[in-house]
Amino acid sequence: MVYSFDKNVSDLPKTLPIFPLSNVLLLPRSKLPLNLFENRYLHMFDYALSNGRAIGMVQPKISKSPAKVSEKNPTIYSIGCAGYITAFTETNDNRYEIILKGVCRFLVKDELPLLNGFRRANVEWESYKNDLSQVNFQNSTNRLSFEDILKKYLLKKSINADWEAIEASSDEELINSISMGCPFDINEKQALLEAKSLEDRMDVLMSLMQMSMIENKSIGTGSVS
Repeated sequence: MVYSFDKNVSDLPKTLPIFPLSNVLLLPRSKLPLNLFENRYLHMFDYALSNGRAIGMVQPKISKSPAKVSEKNPTIYSIGCAGYITAFTETNDNRYEIILKGVCRFLVKDELPLLNGFRRANVEWESYKNDLSQVNFQNSTNRLSFEDILKKYLLKKSINADWEAIEASSDEELINSISMGCPFDINEKQALLEAKSLEDRMDVLMSLMQMSMIENKSIGTGSVS
């Protein structure tokens, strides 16, 4: 079953179940598939389904302490992005395969006590209300410059790409999908999330790709579409 959501800031919930996940990025209007199997996240899904279908994706902060890295409920970044459950399947082995569609970034104001093992937070949306409107570049040169660097990056990293899909995508779809799909580290992903505008996100993304090519990081192979 698939649902469609068009929201205003006033429609967004003041409290969210939050899902901390390292190196995983959700951005407005982008889709994120998730496989839920831990008991606490099955409870989180049931809660979300009964309370507006929203889940807040956040990243845990990197800690230099091994003890803190292994914590079950690590410290999280204060800025995340919420998505609405638009499709889900319950599997025979009691997992949920779900699709989140990004809606808007949020600021964590404070966390609430754990509920059935999962985390919830009071959040603020106003600072990111512009996320609710799709945007594109004002200057087509930006798109051409980005695609040129993207081609070099993908070639350097031996990553396959569907260029027909890339060229057919909107500016926002392209920047956000590449931001979500490229294997950057937690801090780099967070910088992409926190970029103030689409142009700013493009600038961060281009810088990250250029630095990665210069440093010749070994990131394996994959695909981007």
